[in-house]
Amino acid sequence: MPGLTAYVGLDTIGRPKPGETLVVAAASGAVGAVVGQLAKIAGARAIGIAGGADKCRYVVEELGFESCLDHREAGLDAALDRACPTGIDVYFENVGGAVQQAVFPRLNNFARMVMCGMIAEYNDRVPQPGPNLMAAVRKRLRIEGFIVSDQFPRLAEYRAKAVGWIREGRLRYREDVVEGLEQAPSAFIGLLQGRNFGKLLVRVGADP
Repeated sequence: MPGLTAYVGLDTIGRPKPGETLVVAAASGAVGAVVGQLAKIAGARAIGIAGGADKCRYVVEELGFESCLDHREAGLDAALDRACPTGIDVYFENVGGAVQQAVFPRLNNFARMVMCGMIAEYNDRVPQPGPNLMAAVRKRLRIEGFIVSDQFPRLAEYRAKAVGWIREGRLRYREDVVEGLEQAPSAFIGLLQGRNFGKLLVRVGADP
């Protein structure tokens, strides 16, 4: 499902082109990691944003992104300017909050903003102020949300392509496995806090 999420979000909304710059938040996560790798397969530059040096190192060294920025460090705006000197053509939104506020002003004319999730804001009692949407008019932006369950009929299509990419080493993934159903609540809280590294799974029972 996370791979399908990345695939349909890019295929129907993001549509990265060779030479364009794509930025994805939560780049080491299950969806973000696939987003960047599919962007690379399409010939685009992939810039990740993640929380922590280890996650950023993984995104660059193992997944092949051009760069990954640590949103926990000061100076995200300046880091984006260095990583995206010609601006941003595609932004795959998984986080919201301060990360979105840093990315939005750097979107190019005709940029596409793929609204997948905003995990930093899920528990907010009061919605955070959004960007000035006059920029959507002035820059002719495409901002579109989607739900992957609407796209389940395309799962076989994605699987057929993903198998080949995995065999070729062009698509890699990482799983963060927690043992025991009793650990599920704390694991879910950790997911919301960004403690997981890759797709978070809870293993129930012994291995077959």
